[in-house]
Amino acid sequence: MFTIHVFVHVKPEYVEAFREASADNAQSSINETGVARFDVLQQEDDPTRFVLIEIYKTHEDIAKHKSTDHYSRWREAVEPMMAEPRKSIGYRQVFPNVPSWD
Repeated sequence: MFTIHVFVHVKPEYVEAFREASADNAQSSINETGVARFDVLQQEDDPTRFVLIEIYKTHEDIAKHKSTDHYSRWREAVEPMMAEPRKSIGYRQVFPNVPSWD
């Protein structure tokens, strides 16, 4: 399993539009066969900050996700909403070892 945390800082006037676009993208993403989980989180004390938590079964599934139409639509829609470039950090699953995730 491979997890990516995407950190996004959105301009205040775009918070609701970003939420909607990201929820739509997440809904389509969880239907991809290689996606185990796709969460969109909004920071409680600063609603302009979000974290997307994307969990993929393989590295190849990450590339497949980035080639989907819904990802391209999301990326193009939210790019002008960002107060600064988004930042992604990748992680490898250590614990728990959930057999159904393989």
